Amino acid sequence: MLDMAEPSPNDTRIDSLNPSDDDESSPVEITLKFPPEKHSQKWVFSSSDTFEHLILSLSLEFPSYDWSKAKALLEKRQPGLKSLYTPSDDAHIPLSTLHDTTLRLLAPQTSALSSLQHQRDAATSWQAKRALARARYARLPAAQRATADDLNYTFHTLRPLPHLPNSARSMAFLERLKADPGIRATMRKHRFSVGLLTEMDPLSHTAASHEGVTRILGLNRNKGEVIELRLRTDAYDGWRDYRVIRKTLCHELAHNVHSEHDAKFWALCKEIEREVERADWKHGGRTVGEEEYAPEREGGQDEGEGEEEGMVMDHGGWEGGTYVLGGGANTEGLSEREIRARAAEARWSNLERATRQSGDGKGESAQEKRG
Repeated sequence: MLDMAEPSPNDTRIDSLNPSDDDESSPVEITLKFPPEKHSQKWVFSSSDTFEHLILSLSLEFPSYDWSKAKALLEKRQPGLKSLYTPSDDAHIPLSTLHDTTLRLLAPQTSALSSLQHQRDAATSWQAKRALARARYARLPAAQRATADDLNYTFHTLRPLPHLPNSARSMAFLERLKADPGIRATMRKHRFSVGLLTEMDPLSHTAASHEGVTRILGLNRNKGEVIELRLRTDAYDGWRDYRVIRKTLCHELAHNVHSEHDAKFWALCKEIEREVERADWKHGGRTVGEEEYAPEREGGQDEGEGEEEGMVMDHGGWEGGTYVLGGGANTEGLSEREIRARAAEARWSNLERATRQSGDGKGESAQEKRG
């Protein structure tokens, strides 16, 4: 008969961390701290999840970081546990071994170009990532589900065009759209998740024909990979009406489901518009920072109503191709005065071309399209 050695305290600790049949369904709670985003929150995982699941969840929440090169440092190191974990070495470690611990996370931030490249490459697996997020959401306690909805069904990255004047104000505009109560409500209801919300360069999306000047108001790339919105006026000296832009965003969100402008698309688009108006308990708000964007109209006219007249929608959702931040206009490196001068020249050229093609001398008739 063999003598059985009495287990050491360390052995007892390791055994207690291994999942057993009795606690297989018990949730795993890990506090995650990510200083670059000032994030410190307790996350809940399944006992069957691994460190790879944790990294994938982080890549959903903070997509502008390279999580393949991340490091997780264990605070208050405990017996039987490592002090450092990485995706390459510890992908298959059960998260149950890290239950009730705190991890401090480090990850390099990707450049704007690398981030867009990563988002394009990840588009094919976007549905799988959202399925994982929904599975994690289903395991959350009821009190945490509202927070999880806002984290999963949102615009994961906001980015203005840095080469245009006053990009900080455009960023404030994008942040206002993301925080809009109506937009948040409809994104939660329909489970919309958008990789990148950005602005478009007006000069890149203005064209002239014999019918007049056409202005594209929005574009949706690959059903939510990228949404572009026309925030600025043609002269780059102001910003468009907030509620018109928000209505354009409703239109683009409908392209997350339907690419073509068929009956199903229009039914969803109108449904989203009604939901946004109904949930907008602030009536759209009036300011971004100190600036007023959507002043009240006289005579009961809705904000943006005048800009809706004669507006032509778009040619449907945009799929495939390569997305380049800022479009095709070569305005990078120009001063604000040069950008405005180029915009004025472009408008004058468009007007002359439209007048020649129409042959009737009636001048410019503007059409605006949503992507």
